[in-house]
Amino acid sequence: MPIALTMGEPAGVGAEISLKAWHRLRETPCRFFLMHDLAWVERTASVLGLPTKAIQQPGEAEHVFADALPVLQMVVPAAITAGVPDVLNAHAVIESIRRCVEFVGSGQASALVTNPIQKSTLYAAGFVFPGHTEFLEHLAGQPFRSTMMIACPNLRVVPVTVHQSLRSAIAGLTTEKIVATALATAQAVVRDFGVLRPRLAIAGLNPHAGEDGSLGREEIDIIEPAVRELVSRGICATGPWPPDTLFTDRARRQYDVAICMYHDQALIPLKTLDVDGGVNVTLGLPFVRTSPDHGTALNLAGQGLADPGSLVAAIRMAADIVANRNATTGTRC
Repeated sequence: MPIALTMGEPAGVGAEISLKAWHRLRETPCRFFLMHDLAWVERTASVLGLPTKAIQQPGEAEHVFADALPVLQMVVPAAITAGVPDVLNAHAVIESIRRCVEFVGSGQASALVTNPIQKSTLYAAGFVFPGHTEFLEHLAGQPFRSTMMIACPNLRVVPVTVHQSLRSAIAGLTTEKIVATALATAQAVVRDFGVLRPRLAIAGLNPHAGEDGSLGREEIDIIEPAVRELVSRGICATGPWPPDTLFTDRARRQYDVAICMYHDQALIPLKTLDVDGGVNVTLGLPFVRTSPDHGTALNLAGQGLADPGSLVAAIRMAADIVANRNATTGTRC
């Protein structure tokens, strides 16, 4: 079954990087289709010198992929101008996500890869969800706690607190949140990455992991109890690790995932190591979802300059996770 790629912000680089990703992956076992406005994709394709092919159903992607990027039509009501989002097109962006989730749920697609959205434009159109993840939770139709992982070949990181100010992240940090995040991560890494006994490195919060309380008590009062609780539950967890040495080459050999206390503690080292290969993986959903770890890049739209590396990595990782979930040993792309 092919992977479903959503439209993302139509005025961004989604069509361009999808075409370039097809060009890189066309001779691999990866098969995917893009749900987007066909006229705009064809216009973008003509500039890049790459072929497209309209399809009516996801299953047709398998037959045309070797020759062209399969495109499933999602008409936008307003003319697309590269780099200039239009609120009139917000509904089509939302609908492309919803329909692609339906394709995965019905078995017509194997996984979901989401192109970047322009949240402010969706909010202006009445979108009530903070972002992709919350909307996907809603579409899944069941209560669960999803977890954001950013992964590249040399590092996997999971932040306990995500999109909030540093002040509020620290104030809201609890033992319970760390334990819940780590347990969800451990379960997902077994299922999605085939790591039978994942080693979790739990980061400290303060410099030198608090220096026995002299530089802050969060390690003693919050993080160390979380590590003990995880170990008591059979999780291979260590820490708290001093954050400034957690991501060295030597340290990374000692764990499979780093559980970080706040957003930038997790994402700065990963993007420093591999800014083009980072993939956003949503753990805990009943379907596979990955995304390139960058935004809509409106400043690059329409210029042919967008790098598809992160989208290529997201498609490859989605295919690998599907294979791991299905416990297959076939060739991966």
